[in-house]
Amino acid sequence: MICGVDEAGRGSVMGPLVVGVVYVENDDFLKDIGVKDSKKLTPKTREKMYDSIIDGADHWCTVIVSSEEIDEQRKRISLNEIELNMFAEGTSKWASDEVYADCPDINETSFSERLSALLGRDAGIIARHKADDTYPVVSAASIVAKVTRDRMIEDLRKEFGTNIGSGYPSDHYTMDFIKSWVDERGCAPPHVRTSWEPVREMLSKRSYTRIDEW
Repeated sequence: MICGVDEAGRGSVMGPLVVGVVYVENDDFLKDIGVKDSKKLTPKTREKMYDSIIDGADHWCTVIVSSEEIDEQRKRISLNEIELNMFAEGTSKWASDEVYADCPDINETSFSERLSALLGRDAGIIARHKADDTYPVVSAASIVAKVTRDRMIEDLRKEFGTNIGSGYPSDHYTMDFIKSWVDERGCAPPHVRTSWEPVREMLSKRSYTRIDEW
């Protein structure tokens, strides 16, 4: 059994961090359906592949941490450590001979060793940069994570009743929504990572404005 793990939403300012995990005895069917890095696929193709992956995989799961939980955990540990713990949780659910991970850390060897320590294994952990481009089982995990997160962002759009964008700081819809909320209410919207620098700056400017108005 081999296991692939990847995340979606690491750099987002709004919405959860989602880790996808896929277990397969053989990755031939993943090659057949043409899995690749989820960012290189259209939403429609990702959805279709997602269905094929969860139908064909021996096991699969997601590990989800909310924006509020990320803010709380970042008071104690780094984002890399948060992700490491999520990877360990997902890849320990079922037994596997090898684990392939898309490495978020600049040091692949260090991340592999720390994941091995958490899993209690001496070997069989392969963490690589751009693993979602190299290993089909990691590509599959990337798709599971991305589709899951996209669906959760869509739920947030419905919750707020407006376009909140993709949740990433490069998306002006997301940043305009957050700024408008902060300007009107003096606080960040729910589901926003207030530990992220762009949001901290917005909140700081709003605070200064209040003092000036007073």
